[in-house]
Amino acid sequence: MDDDTMDVAEARYELVISVDARRSGEYDDVDKPRMRARIYRVLEAAFTHAKVARDAVHMEDRGDGVLLSVAGRIAVTRLLGLWMVEVHESLRDENRALRVPLGLRVGMHVGPVRHDGRGISGRAVDLACRLADSPVARQLLDAERADLVLVVSESLYEDVVSSGGKFIEPARYSSARLELKEGVVTAWFHLPGRAAPAVPLGDPPPAGTETSGRGEAATEAAGPDVPGDGTDEDTDQDEDDRTGAPGARYTVHGDMSQHRDNVYQQPVHIGRTTGGAGPRKD
Repeated sequence: MDDDTMDVAEARYELVISVDARRSGEYDDVDKPRMRARIYRVLEAAFTHAKVARDAVHMEDRGDGVLLSVAGRIAVTRLLGLWMVEVHESLRDENRALRVPLGLRVGMHVGPVRHDGRGISGRAVDLACRLADSPVARQLLDAERADLVLVVSESLYEDVVSSGGKFIEPARYSSARLELKEGVVTAWFHLPGRAAPAVPLGDPPPAGTETSGRGEAATEAAGPDVPGDGTDEDTDQDEDDRTGAPGARYTVHGDMSQHRDNVYQQPVHIGRTTGGAGPRKD
């Protein structure tokens, strides 16, 4: 039996990571290669800073994103914690020079993965891709005007995230039920550097519409946003059911999270600090 046949026959339990770019179809033929180059710079820089050996990572190009699997010898907590922090920081660095920021959706799941000469396959791969491409992930990225959204499977949340760890804070995740091709599943959503997101309610809007009432084109025309003062009082609706965090009420502006029930009264930022960082341009 040759090596390729053995690889296909023997599945390995690995962490699968699907990375997709926001609205990749809106990039023209000139800008798309630049967008792809930015994604790879972000991911490679994160692997370097998180000290994840490149020979432990399988990487496939997906045109508007990247599909990865990480060998079981690398702790999943490192990828969920430090690596995600570094992805966020590298993405912020890239976006400082852009009028229309690059947005990424990242899906993660651990399961059996089969390798062959053309790449990887298996239900774990399918699920990670479905999570990253889910309507809720797309809506959150727009509604929160964020750079990055992480979506993890229910099993990954229960087995790893819920126990916490370095840069892993389960209280900052919110759950939602997703209707996928394979059936209904529970997924957990996280916006790095922010409080637990309010998961969008109701059916997703038709394709091509903006969930936040303001798209990337409008963001470019308007320039940088001016954060509010956090004093709006029109948040009397019950957010507990949406966030899964009883008593937690908050507003989010950029990377500033202000709670009103004895939680995070100051701006919150998690990650390394880079020199010369100017104001963020959303």
